[in-house]
Amino acid sequence: MWHELVLNGIGGRTIAEAQESISAVEFAQWMMYRSKRGSLNVGLRAEAGAAMIASLTANLNRKKDSKAFSFYDFAPNHDQPQVSLEQAMESWN
Repeated sequence: MWHELVLNGIGGRTIAEAQESISAVEFAQWMMYRSKRGSLNVGLRAEAGAAMIASLTANLNRKKDSKAFSFYDFAPNHDQPQVSLEQAMESWN
């Protein structure tokens, strides 16, 4: 089932077409691409760009004593990580 989600839009118009036409090597390459670059969903990619611009603009115009805005405040379809980057880096030491 997970491969159906991964193959959506890759190798054909349907999942069945992709399963018939894509090799295991090409599938692995697409998996590496998606893990590095993210979803191929155009809507999610556009939302991410708009959310980045919106959070930067909001932070430039906020009052100094107010809480900073996050990318995730403007990207409702993106899941916020369970741990922050700082927490992850501390656990690597």
